[in-house]
Amino acid sequence: MTVAENLEKISKGISEYNPRIIAVTKYCTKEKMIEAYEAGLRDFAENKAQDALKKINNLDDTMKVQSVYHFIGHLQTNKVKYVVGNFEYIHSVDSLKLAQCINDEALKKGIVQKILIQVNNAFEKQKFGIAPSQLKNLIEEVSLLKSVELAGLMNIAPLSDDRSEISRLFSQMNALKEEYKLKELSMGMSRDYKIALENGATMIRLGRILFENN
Repeated sequence: MTVAENLEKISKGISEYNPRIIAVTKYCTKEKMIEAYEAGLRDFAENKAQDALKKINNLDDTMKVQSVYHFIGHLQTNKVKYVVGNFEYIHSVDSLKLAQCINDEALKKGIVQKILIQVNNAFEKQKFGIAPSQLKNLIEEVSLLKSVELAGLMNIAPLSDDRSEISRLFSQMNALKEEYKLKELSMGMSRDYKIALENGATMIRLGRILFENN
């Protein structure tokens, strides 16, 4: 199946939710990105800053300008300068130190950088993100930064077949989004995006399911 066929199938199944579909292109060639763009997708996500910029800068001007880029990988402070201003959204902010670095770089570039705070509510040691109990303090601190706009929250669910547990975790994320009156909730990938949408996701990050069998 082509990207367009995969997208059409996915879209039909989630039409009642109307989420922002973000194509995760970290394993894709430039040609696959173009195919996704021609299928109607405008949001693209990468998780390695310098590799992503090489790919993005190799696109034609029309696609480059009309697309929205999301950074979804763990961001080290020494790579902030490559991400701020080149990605509209940074989904993976997990500390005040990182938020401050992003703010400083955005201030230098004269922009306001949109960020999402990554929450690890499954408490998985191998994953980044803050505990829900830390969220209030971090939001209060981030709100004082002039060159950062807190757009919402991001979550990565455990790799599990326990649908009820995944649903519980996503539901908790939605409750946090509502509690803090945030706009975006980035959660759900190829294996669990339908559960995420049932629990309030506004952004879903799809890779394999979009690009498989091409």
